[in-house]
Amino acid sequence: MQVAQLIAAHAVAEVLAGHNLTVSMPKALRKVKSATPQQQAAAQDYSYLTLRFYAESAAYLAALTPKPVSDTRVEALLLVALSQLLHGQDDDFTVVNQAVDAAGTTGQRWAKGLVNAVLRNFLRQREALKADVTQSEEVIWNYPQWWIELLKQQYPEDWQAMLAVGNAHPPMTLRVNVRKTSVEAYLQGLQEAGIAVTHLGSAAIQLHQPLPVHKLPGFDQGWVSVQDAGAQWAAPLLDVAPGMRVLDACSAPGGKTCHVLESCDVDLISLDVEAERLKRVNENLQRLDLKASVITGNAAAADWFDGQPFDRILADVPCSASGIVRRHVDMKWLRRPQDLATFAHTQQQILSNLWQMLAKGGKLLYVTCSVFQQENEMQIQQFLTSHDDATRLPVQFDAAILPCEHATPGQLLPVATHDGLFYALLQKH
Repeated sequence: MQVAQLIAAHAVAEVLAGHNLTVSMPKALRKVKSATPQQQAAAQDYSYLTLRFYAESAAYLAALTPKPVSDTRVEALLLVALSQLLHGQDDDFTVVNQAVDAAGTTGQRWAKGLVNAVLRNFLRQREALKADVTQSEEVIWNYPQWWIELLKQQYPEDWQAMLAVGNAHPPMTLRVNVRKTSVEAYLQGLQEAGIAVTHLGSAAIQLHQPLPVHKLPGFDQGWVSVQDAGAQWAAPLLDVAPGMRVLDACSAPGGKTCHVLESCDVDLISLDVEAERLKRVNENLQRLDLKASVITGNAAAADWFDGQPFDRILADVPCSASGIVRRHVDMKWLRRPQDLATFAHTQQQILSNLWQMLAKGGKLLYVTCSVFQQENEMQIQQFLTSHDDATRLPVQFDAAILPCEHATPGQLLPVATHDGLFYALLQKH
């Protein structure tokens, strides 16, 4: 356990210094090269647990230490161990002893004594400290206060449920590739393999327990992909027909690109600004036996555009990721209120640029994985006031096809069965 704790501490310290967890975790793993696959998996779990409940662990740490811990690695190790004691499944005695041993590898001679004292004091004083520590909303909900206030303002009836969902483990949902098999046949295969699932509707199947993808029947043969049920609305809402010229902008890692191609024979360009991320798109296309033109380019620019207008454009724009925070727990602590204005500016640039590439009568589907209105409804309203050739079409989530919960016609709320996403369908006239 101490190896996993140490790796997690490296990753958490990097995130608290302002770095993304997807970058910090590989960096932390390189620091502890002898870790086994099991220890690496445990380290990732501990990192997610710590960042999911960071505000609470940090509040207890502040209450237990008379002055801030001077070494960021030791501080992060304490946060990891406290989160394990508060919300983990491991034995308290083991967590403390292993954390003390991990502290001995930090190079700080005082670290073992401090970690031992803080964690044992926590176990002795936990109930006495609880009343004082859990007074603030940040600690109660484990979100920054600005985030809580914004959801209160925009979702007065749903904000508490949204925050709670964001602190839960995300579901693992599959999308059946109907070009290779049927939903019914795949459900039968899962049953025969002893894998418990719930059919959510359409091609969406939710696993009761997450599994490594290569243990899924037919995954390597392209029978199924991993995709959130809320994200599976993009392909049907885009309303494609055979032979259409389609653009998936900001497409990596390619889930929506592949879903569109699974549902219809179209001429599709998959665009993303990061060439490295497009490798995932190509891998997915190859596994699923699908074909698309994969292009590196900026959706806010036109240097990649060949001048031929598109019948359909899917604009899955960069955003705060506030609707998928349970999958990206570091976003709660990396985002700042001013970031929303920055994202909104980028989104407006992309939307206006792509609109020029849309054919008359064509449709553009604007998508974010955000729940903040500044990136969603307000963005669309601003676009419509400056583009008199745009009409907003109704977005209808048909519960008979795929059940979902939404606050407005275009805003999916994050719930147990799907993430929080926003959809707006625009037609050019």
